[in-house]
Formats: sequence, structure tokens, C-alpha cells
Amino acid sequence: MNDELKDFLDSKVEQYNTPAFIKDDPVCIPHLFTKKQDIEIAALFASIFAWGNRTIIIKKSKDLLQRMDYAPYDFILNHEENDLKKLLGFKHRTFNDTDLLYFVHFLHHHYTSNKSLETAFTLGMNENEETIENGLNHFFEYFFSMEDAPARTKKHIASPNKKSTCKRLNMFLRWMVRSDKKGVDFGIWKKMTPAQLVCPIDVHVARVAYRFNLLQRNQIDWTAGLELTTNLRLLDPNDPVKYDFALFGLGVVEKF
Repeated sequence: MNDELKDFLDSKVEQYNTPAFIKDDPVCIPHLFTKKQDIEIAALFASIFAWGNRTIIIKKSKDLLQRMDYAPYDFILNHEENDLKKLLGFKHRTFNDTDLLYFVHFLHHHYTSNKSLETAFTLGMNENEETIENGLNHFFEYFFSMEDAPARTKKHIASPNKKSTCKRLNMFLRWMVRSDKKGVDFGIWKKMTPAQLVCPIDVHVARVAYRFNLLQRNQIDWTAGLELTTNLRLLDPNDPVKYDFALFGLGVVEKF
């Protein structure tokens, strides 16, 4: 990778990795909270909802939080059967209340015996793994290990085993793991490192990556995400996914 490209992309990271970026992005949803578990839960839902128009994603995320009285962790952990009626009728694109009720069921199960959602990923990983691939595969299996998991809900949780880009979960993990004190990402998970993250990739990010020869693979899938991340490591081996800010900003905001 040439120094000119690194300097250009570093400048774009600086441009977009700022608090000013937060208000128009789904990451604004977990920023409504200070308690670790509230941040995790809000971030998970905001990332799962994150396809399509960002304004609508934010609106739907706030709709859900309002139904949980803006106390998602307390709602997840302490709700009674009657409280679940507040969730009925919720819908965002193909995500509906059947999916939502199962998410709540799983999260209640997990938080009953875990203080953080981080373990849902890291229990599937060994130390010193190059990427979070096994963690994502473990999360999928663990998430759907509950009795009566709806088949329809499986389309809302991606996994590398299914060749998915895992774009939304990779974005969620970026929020939770990266820690650069810039104010956007939270860095509240410590059992994974930024170096292990995989860059979220979609058609917009891929378009920019092709232009800079950061990606050759035609199919936008998990392998493409790994290829892009491998090339980004040449620019910064310890924090390759910081360039998500640059690629997203160029592709979505600047229509590069």
C-alpha cells in the first residue's frame, strides 16, 4: 500500500470519526445510554435494524426503546409477561414482533447468567485468533439454541458459516470493541481486540474499495470482508477497521 493512499484514507477517518458523525448514524442509539448493558442492548438492536434509510433506522430504534421505557436492560431482565404486550405490533422492514419477542427471550436468558453480551461472542473464540470469525459463528449457534427459536428469525442474525458479509454484526462489534477516545465507538469490550475485527462491507464500501484496489473479489460476502480487512491491515495492523469511517464516508456520504 502506498503512503499517499494511507494519508488520504487517514484524513477521511479523521473527518468522519468525530462526535458530529453520531447524530445522523444508528450509533446515536447506544449513545443515549451510559450503563454498559443498556449500551450493548441498544447497540445490538440498532445494528440489526441497520439496513435502508438511516433516518428510519434511528426512528424505529427509538420506537423500540420507548416501548421498553428507555431502560432496555431493566426491561430485558425484569419484564413480566404482561409487559411484553408493549412490544406487539413492532415492525421494521422484515423484522417483526415474533423476531423481537425471541430476541428479548434470548437476551433475558443470557443476562440472567452473564454481566455482558461480550461473552456471547468470546466463548466461541480461542486466544490469539486472527479474526472474530469463530466468535460470530458461535454467537449464531448460541443465539438460536433456545427452545422454539423461530425459523424466520434466523435471517436477522448472520454468520460467516453462511457466507454472509455479517455487515451489521461487524458494525456492532466495531462499536463495542474499538477504543480511540474520539467519541463515536465505545470500546467497552476488552476480550477482543480492534486488530481482530472485520470491516463491515456492503455495495457502497465495496465500490470505494475497488477504486483503491483494496478489494478484488467480485462477490460481496464474508471472504470479501476478510480480503478488504487484510488489505486494511497493511495500512494499520492494530486497528484496520478504523477505515470503515473513511470507506463509509466516501461511499455513502460523498457518493465517491
